[in-house]
Amino acid sequence: MLRFDVPQVWSNVIRWEAFITFVLSGIALLVAPWVMLLLVVQGFVRGFIGHHRCPAHLLWKKIAESRQWGGKKENAGAKMFANKILFLASAVSMVLYFSGSALWVVPCAALIVFSFMEWALSFCVACWAYGFWYQHFPPKME
Repeated sequence: MLRFDVPQVWSNVIRWEAFITFVLSGIALLVAPWVMLLLVVQGFVRGFIGHHRCPAHLLWKKIAESRQWGGKKENAGAKMFANKILFLASAVSMVLYFSGSALWVVPCAALIVFSFMEWALSFCVACWAYGFWYQHFPPKME
């Protein structure tokens, strides 16, 4: 379902944020797992509150607009869904890490793969799933 109650987002800013997710997930996997806490916060803010309230997104947006680097405008609904998945995966990863389980690397590795696909190939798996779901199971209008 398209969201018209939140501002649209620039495609290149979203790709940049995916690159940052890729880098932070890689750092978490190779160096310091606690870095995933940053992704928990970012996923929560951008996914549940909105991109237009995320300080990091606003910074990237301002830089992109000043350099005319924004790309095209996209509906924020699917991107908010993708950030909810980011929140869930990074939170699960942190819970597993802090409970002493080695399985924390599984959601972290999944974030590496999916964020790479977003920033390098412009293919958002969560956005695709979002669109697929609403195409086959549209909300009932009353």
